[in-house]
Amino acid sequence: MVTSNPLPEGFTELEMVCIGTALLVEALLGFCLNGLTIISFRKIKELRTPSNFLVLSLALADCGICINAFIAAFSSFLRYWPYGSDGCQIHGFQGFVTALASISSSAAVAWDRYHHYCTRSKLQWSTTISMVIFVWVFSAFWSAMPLLGWGEYDYEPLRTCCTLDYTKGDRNFVTFLFPMAFFNFVIPIFIMLTAYQSIEQKFKKSGQQFKIPAIIAKTVPTVDAFVYALGNENYRGGIWQFLTGQKIEKAEVDNKTK
Repeated sequence: MVTSNPLPEGFTELEMVCIGTALLVEALLGFCLNGLTIISFRKIKELRTPSNFLVLSLALADCGICINAFIAAFSSFLRYWPYGSDGCQIHGFQGFVTALASISSSAAVAWDRYHHYCTRSKLQWSTTISMVIFVWVFSAFWSAMPLLGWGEYDYEPLRTCCTLDYTKGDRNFVTFLFPMAFFNFVIPIFIMLTAYQSIEQKFKKSGQQFKIPAIIAKTVPTVDAFVYALGNENYRGGIWQFLTGQKIEKAEVDNKTK
């Protein structure tokens, strides 16, 4: 089946195999790590907090990115896109909505951690649920626009997966790109940078070591899992409890989060 299809123009057999393998490995690792985050939230009662619900939203978005990467990896091994034009539009929408939700969820987590460390205020469930709903509805809105004619989804250069077509420079694309980028990239990046810079300054003034890693706007799902779930002592303890069955001591968790 593979040998019956020509290689995409400008790419060698080895490059296609390497690209497909890289996508597959990233998708598998990211899906497993974020899946572990999701299952741990579901199984471990101590993890079901408003703040960790934002981490759950991020993990769900990243799992969606991994599913998108699975499809792209499969198509790369085939050397062509087997799902037709309608499949291309669905693939582009699914990948874009989960990518935007991942970025916005990262910003929401940064905003929550700023308040946790700098103002000591606790996030309420009503606020968290409203934020998560807004993140997904807002991401779905901008991702649906290319399906309705504002912007466009098309094949990537390999023609083995689909995404927003960044090559067009007409008025339709420009009027879509700038507001979309401002609301879905510039604002989330600004929130993350200011939030983590404020936390870093807070820790420096108190003489404590700053342990939250630096954040970029769009990281791969694997990195997100390490930064937001495995990098969080509270969440990491819950995952350990899920894997080993060892009960988390409340006092120990409280001390780690102070």
